[in-house]
Amino acid sequence: MDRRTALATGLYSLAALTMPTAPHRILSRSGPGRRAGAADVARIRATTRHLADMDDLYGGGNARAAVAGYLAGEVGPLLRGTTGRARPDLFRAASELTYLAGWMAVDAGANGLGQGYYIESVRLAEEAGDPLLRATALRSMAIQAIELGHPHRAVDLAEAAVSGIRRGCPTRTRAWITGAHAEALAAAADGRDARQVLIRAERDLERADSLPEDAWYGGYRRESFEHQTGTLLASLGDLPEAERHLAASVNTRRPIERRTRALIAARLARVQYRRGRRDAAAQTLGRIRDELPTVASARIRRELAPLPHDLLPGTLHRNHRR
Repeated sequence: MDRRTALATGLYSLAALTMPTAPHRILSRSGPGRRAGAADVARIRATTRHLADMDDLYGGGNARAAVAGYLAGEVGPLLRGTTGRARPDLFRAASELTYLAGWMAVDAGANGLGQGYYIESVRLAEEAGDPLLRATALRSMAIQAIELGHPHRAVDLAEAAVSGIRRGCPTRTRAWITGAHAEALAAAADGRDARQVLIRAERDLERADSLPEDAWYGGYRRESFEHQTGTLLASLGDLPEAERHLAASVNTRRPIERRTRALIAARLARVQYRRGRRDAAAQTLGRIRDELPTVASARIRRELAPLPHDLLPGTLHRNHRR
């Protein structure tokens, strides 16, 4: 098999996941199509930005039905009916929205469905001729594989993402994707290569001259790098340094990043607990006690699950130990 065929096979073979067909049916089912123009593309992208903000604030479990309904009822007919000059931009916008649907599904704990959306995002990005969008979906599949305990599959997916961004890629986006490659290597216990790749990611980040907000994907900031570094070091067993980097990430997150801040705080508390620093872990969790009940995220619940009952404030226990 050539590399592309091998990659497609790999995408479908993540252990313990059932490959759903729902996303593909949503975007290709029979029915009347509609032609799209520039205004339709702008509307889809504005909707994606709004839903992404909701996801940042309230977690992937909050508005997944709205995303799925919008894909099926509004975007799907446009994909089936549009030809000509507007088609690449339409498929690019659809790939962005489908990627967001995958991200939200994974955050809500629907991992098989999320993988299906990611694969559909890859297909749409290929149709649009956008290698960065394709790499974005592959990168997130690598992160998903890490979190589900499939480190070697994560390395394959991360390497596939890196291979697709070598030409014409913004420096900041390259750092974002390279950092995920480093995380995957660390999860696979390849500490030496993981650290070397992480150094390359940091160098790219330091050289990046574009603002993080220039693109909806690859908005890679220093606090994101600190999170990646902390996660990598925790995988390699360097808990003191992992704690330092995770704390730096939590302390510099913006208010809109409520879900991300809560997720990293939960990871920080786990590292502190593993180090025997129970009081520090309790204080970390106490800082997110009031805002966490508003965030619907299975990923956060999974991070909190190993912590002992008496370490969690009452609100955290009621909402995230179920």
